Amino acid sequence: MAEGLRDILEAAARGVFPPADGGTTVVPQHGPRDAGVIAFTAHSVVFTDEDPRWVRETLGGLGCDPLAATMNTRFLTAFTKRTGRTSDTIDVLLTGAPLPGRPEIALTEVADPGHPRVVAARRRRDEVRVWAADGGVLVPGREVAGRLEAAVEVAQGVRHRGLGRRLVTAARRLAGGEAVWAQVSAGNARSLRAFQAAGYRPVGAEALFLRP
Repeated sequence: MAEGLRDILEAAARGVFPPADGGTTVVPQHGPRDAGVIAFTAHSVVFTDEDPRWVRETLGGLGCDPLAATMNTRFLTAFTKRTGRTSDTIDVLLTGAPLPGRPEIALTEVADPGHPRVVAARRRRDEVRVWAADGGVLVPGREVAGRLEAAVEVAQGVRHRGLGRRLVTAARRLAGGEAVWAQVSAGNARSLRAFQAAGYRPVGAEALFLRP
């Protein structure tokens, strides 16, 4: 199995996953901003600069199914207390391979660094760019382990017309030859459908722990 978080993600983007052995791999954070858990099928990866022994002892003390231990609320709560970080939701983690050609939707890059969507995205991502379309925006940037991640927003008045799908498809065409990732709340069925319709596939679940 790959040793670093970036290697694990790059392998997963190719369809090569950690062994489904019920185990947990603990790796260092790729950078100071991002710590968290990725649960693949029957194997989890915890990325943190905390002592790996603490991770394993805490998981072992939960007394629950080891397949679900890393996403158990008791472990996530212990992680926040240990690190002083906060956690939002457990998201579905999806990835899509790059596509050739130019986007099939008209996009205009927003260069204003003070744009509200740019400001919000930079709290969690590096190298943020914002592309505006008629009725929506596409926001790619670098997140966990430098992976290229896309987020979209579609205006209320133009929903249910396939714009979200076209935007996330455009992200794959703008990727420059690398995989594109997305985090989507498990309850956001509309967004999940858009990403899947655009060829993204779910690879696991992710909980991020954010610095105050």
